[in-house]
Amino acid sequence: MAAPNPRPTAVRQKVLLLKSKIMISISAKIREVFGKKVKDLREHGILPAILYGQKAKETALSLELKEFKKVFQSAGESSLITLDIEGRKEKNMVMIHAVAFDPLTGEPIHADFYQPDLTEKIEVKVPLIFEGESLAIKELGGTLVKNIHELEVKALPQNLPHAIIVDVSVLNTFEDRVLVKDLVVSDGVEILKDPEEVVVMVDEPQKAEEEIEKPIEDKVAEIKKAGEKEEEKEEG
Repeated sequence: MAAPNPRPTAVRQKVLLLKSKIMISISAKIREVFGKKVKDLREHGILPAILYGQKAKETALSLELKEFKKVFQSAGESSLITLDIEGRKEKNMVMIHAVAFDPLTGEPIHADFYQPDLTEKIEVKVPLIFEGESLAIKELGGTLVKNIHELEVKALPQNLPHAIIVDVSVLNTFEDRVLVKDLVVSDGVEILKDPEEVVVMVDEPQKAEEEIEKPIEDKVAEIKKAGEKEEEKEEG
């Protein structure tokens, strides 16, 4: 057994914010193809897109699908990227606001680029990435329970984190918890969630097994009860 953890249940931990030191950029061209002809673009590896925003003129765009997929994987929907439009001198600071996917292949078929006002705070959902090794799992055989997988935050566009890394190595006992209020974010970033909510914890082995066995036991009880009713009908 591991030694008792002298620290309080709500473990104060430092959570690292993933931010790109180098601004990610993507190139695009002004699109002059619309309607049914857009299908031809997709067949040639070109992704149709659109740019809009409070201070941006709505513009139809096209870009390389392969390049977009790489940028989307790195930036997600909560990071500013530089949009370089062919034929234009100015570069647009944008966010990937929405992506439509093919229901069969899962490939992107359209993307929205939103140009926010850099002087106004916006709200976005940021994913949590759980890292580290918990002693409560390694030595006590517990099961990691992730109650929250993403958090909505509010900040200026240039201060938004791409993701938040949660270090689960601070969970040494079954009493340890990481609460929303334990997460440390950079100045200017506000987490829009109940500070007392549990982000992650470790369940005891018996509890984890009970959660799995409970639905099975309930099903057996239902079958047994149905069988008893059937017998009563036959006797009657």
